[in-house]
Amino acid sequence: MHTGLVHQLDFDRDGRTLDFLSIPFSIDRSPYFQVKVPISIIRNGDGPSVLLMAGNHGDEYEGELSLAKLIRRLDPARIRGRVTILPMANAPAVMAARRCSPLDGGNLNRAFPGDPSGTPTARLAHFLEKEMFPRHDIVFDIHSGGTSMEHLPTALIERNDDAERHERALGLMRSLGMAHAFVADNGPAAPTSMGAARRAGSIGLSGEFGGGGTATIDSMAVTARALDNLLLAAGVTDEAVLGTPPSQGVPTQLLSLTRHSQGIYATRRGWYEPAVRLGDRVAAGTIAGWFHDLERLDMPEEPLFFAEAGIVISRRLHTYCEAGDCLIQVAEPVEA
Repeated sequence: MHTGLVHQLDFDRDGRTLDFLSIPFSIDRSPYFQVKVPISIIRNGDGPSVLLMAGNHGDEYEGELSLAKLIRRLDPARIRGRVTILPMANAPAVMAARRCSPLDGGNLNRAFPGDPSGTPTARLAHFLEKEMFPRHDIVFDIHSGGTSMEHLPTALIERNDDAERHERALGLMRSLGMAHAFVADNGPAAPTSMGAARRAGSIGLSGEFGGGGTATIDSMAVTARALDNLLLAAGVTDEAVLGTPPSQGVPTQLLSLTRHSQGIYATRRGWYEPAVRLGDRVAAGTIAGWFHDLERLDMPEEPLFFAEAGIVISRRLHTYCEAGDCLIQVAEPVEA
């Protein structure tokens, strides 16, 4: 199959492989340039097959750092099956510290199913959906709020019409040990990695693990715990590779985020001051913060109010805002 991407990987070779996916792409500095996407395959015979990826957006570091550590610490002799690791899937974006690729402006998580003759982002998306995801039982794509947002740690799966597969996904999502989670319903044509995993016949898991274009003690701990718990639940290993204690029946509260009215958006240039913290439960009409106009010092700050009740799941970290920027969001707790 033509994928617009070249590699020399042997997916059935036992042991540890560290190599690259290469995407030919001519640039001014180098006419025969190749985009190099690092990949590791750690295999020990037959067993579960799990793909772990981060750096889908380049400025989301919790997963990138955690998967880099996992590559070094996961011993092939102490696992069953295969673990494939892409610590920086959108490598050009990672190296540029940007959400999207500087080569083509591509947002990998909106590029599936991709195009084997397209830009580097489109070619990578095509290879992942058509070649990589179908080889794996489970695909876990780690996200966070990136440079501009902070996000309450939440797990995510896509709703699946296959009841057995959906229950398996729910069980794996709960095994991550995260207090909050979403069941998204973006449909079979979703351009995201989770949509691609669903089309490929894999169980897709994702989640948000922090944000702010940084890594903290807490965000790294929750990411490591989720990875350890997933490898244990999938039957890949019997030990916590990253050294975190397994979750002890942590209850997972399902959330729903389906309406524009669950967020507050800037309608003009201004400076946002929050009044609540991540994880706070708020009622409709509760004050969410204030919008300042530093160009009109004679004008009082404008109070902003939540239109709906829920749990605060994300907020903008950059105080300066322009029209269209999402300032804060709440999600509604729902029954399983």
